[in-house]
Amino acid sequence: MVETFADAVLAGGARTPFTDLNGALSAISPTDLGIHAARAAMARSGIDPKRIGTTVAGNCTQASFDALFFARHIGLYAGMADDKPAHGVQRLCTTGFEAIAQAARATSQGQVDVALAVGTESMSRAPVASFTSRGGFGLGQVEFKDFLWEALYDTGCSTAMGGTAENLAKLHGISREETDAYAAASFARALEAQAAGRFGEEIAPVTEAVFEGPGLKARRLKLPKKLDAVSADSHVRPTPIEVLAKLQPVFGGVQTGGNSSAIVDGAAAVVVTTGKAAGEGGTVPLGRIVAAAAAGVPAEVMGIGPVPAAIALTRKLGLSIADIDLFEINEAFGAQAEAVRRALGVSHDRFNVNGGAIAFGHPLAATGVRCVLSLAMELKRRGLKRGIAGACAGGGQGMAVLVEVA
Repeated sequence: MVETFADAVLAGGARTPFTDLNGALSAISPTDLGIHAARAAMARSGIDPKRIGTTVAGNCTQASFDALFFARHIGLYAGMADDKPAHGVQRLCTTGFEAIAQAARATSQGQVDVALAVGTESMSRAPVASFTSRGGFGLGQVEFKDFLWEALYDTGCSTAMGGTAENLAKLHGISREETDAYAAASFARALEAQAAGRFGEEIAPVTEAVFEGPGLKARRLKLPKKLDAVSADSHVRPTPIEVLAKLQPVFGGVQTGGNSSAIVDGAAAVVVTTGKAAGEGGTVPLGRIVAAAAAGVPAEVMGIGPVPAAIALTRKLGLSIADIDLFEINEAFGAQAEAVRRALGVSHDRFNVNGGAIAFGHPLAATGVRCVLSLAMELKRRGLKRGIAGACAGGGQGMAVLVEVA
């Protein structure tokens, strides 16, 4: 399933730092993380928030008691007028791509001039839950489980997400040593990018704030005591292959905690507009959203999902994989990302050039928005034209978005 967009440009974007499980952002709800990213994205776009025609926000794990309102609240507290709509989307780890695709569709079809696309996630606040307690507890029937851990198991194919990466490792002949080498390179590239300030260009540092708006109750964003600001991804660290080699497998094969994506909290947002709307605001776009594709794959090898999605994109546009300058593919697992790279036939120097989720984390719904934003900024930085951002999704899916920079 491929959709092309006639008029969708990235007017600006921003993300929070991605911080480790139970880290500096762990007490903040996904809604407030999303509001912070959305406000920063609007400010960087130079477009009046009152021009937002719709807000499309993605979230996978409901992590606050007002979670059902999250998309509407993000839009309103970002400055959207209360006569404009908002809705939430969820396509697992490709949720952020879906939010951007729907925003691009809205501008391209002339429904709105400006759309706000947001992905937000608090993995730390994922609940310990009971889904059978409404009618009371029978003797010995009290059941509470860790939602975050249970959500990583696909009951349809009876396979954990890490198990799907192990299946890809076997299919593509990827060894433990190669998986660790991929992860070590991801950390090294991310460290270099962080030191060079490239992540700083994406990040809107989080400070304590009060979010207000006409007719809205004030929301307070609070940080842990003695912390004035959170301005950098916390999982990026020196991680040589010798250290990774000492870790024990989690799923009985090549995947460990060190060569899998980091569990983090964070949010990302982009402003999608028409070319005319960008010009009226004097905005120089980051790039153009050309097309998006979604594809299905067998659930037990869900991690290969970006491959058919990326191929569908290029075929639809009369391109080849060789025509794509850069790829920004979510690293759910080391073996999974390496399998995608090999299947696409992409060299390392075009693939996740600033590292990936193994190094700085994968806050589910925020990842797709982060990938598209990072890709557009890196294409612009290098003077390149065309890139594909993509990710796999549990249950056997993949999405990809093609970005062009003038």
